[in-house]
Amino acid sequence: MYHSVADPSDDPYRITVSPDRLAAQLRWLRSQGLRGVSMRQLLDAGARGQEHGLVGLTFDDGYRDFVDAAVPLLRSHDCTATLFVLPGRLDGDNAWDPKGPRKPLLGAAGIRRAAEYGMEIASHGLTHVDLTRADDQLLHREISDSRAALADLTGTEAQGFCYPYGHVDERVRNAVRDAGYRYACAIDPGPLSGPFALPRVHIGQNDTAPRLRLKLWTNRLRHRALDRSAVAG
Repeated sequence: MYHSVADPSDDPYRITVSPDRLAAQLRWLRSQGLRGVSMRQLLDAGARGQEHGLVGLTFDDGYRDFVDAAVPLLRSHDCTATLFVLPGRLDGDNAWDPKGPRKPLLGAAGIRRAAEYGMEIASHGLTHVDLTRADDQLLHREISDSRAALADLTGTEAQGFCYPYGHVDERVRNAVRDAGYRYACAIDPGPLSGPFALPRVHIGQNDTAPRLRLKLWTNRLRHRALDRSAVAG
């Protein structure tokens, strides 16, 4: 799970990695015999039993620096990614973050450009609100209207959803499923599991090779524990 690719010096939320750090992380990934792909590609490969060696890469919020800084690095390492965008904030900024610098978001042209480069475009809701606190009307607008807006923008139905702030409960998960999405990403979904509560590992500026190796190892242990839990259930 990534967010912004830019200068991380003023970054109270630790959501920014520098282009040099992202390049080093992608080099390390490839050196381990792994390749970063979009969530759509990862799920398609998993359905065929061919997911070995693939890692899903996601970038939340749709920052403008994704096209300028992240895409060239992803392409140079033969990787793709899923970009979770906010169609209700096109050409806006991260106004939901009370601290730190304002980071510009992609507009329609930038999102289409990312799609042309082979990146998956998926929904992060319309405006980045905590859906677990939303009433039914707002919940529907953030989930279903954002999917319709992305279809109009890209010409393709969005398959994926990402819960803002990583917050999800059973009601929100069911609303995403019922809206026609194929999967949804959280951060740590707690007791929820399955394709609409996919956990992710945060990657930041301090994640050098040793930390990446540790995160990869602990994530594999976690994955095996989830598999055993699913079988036991």
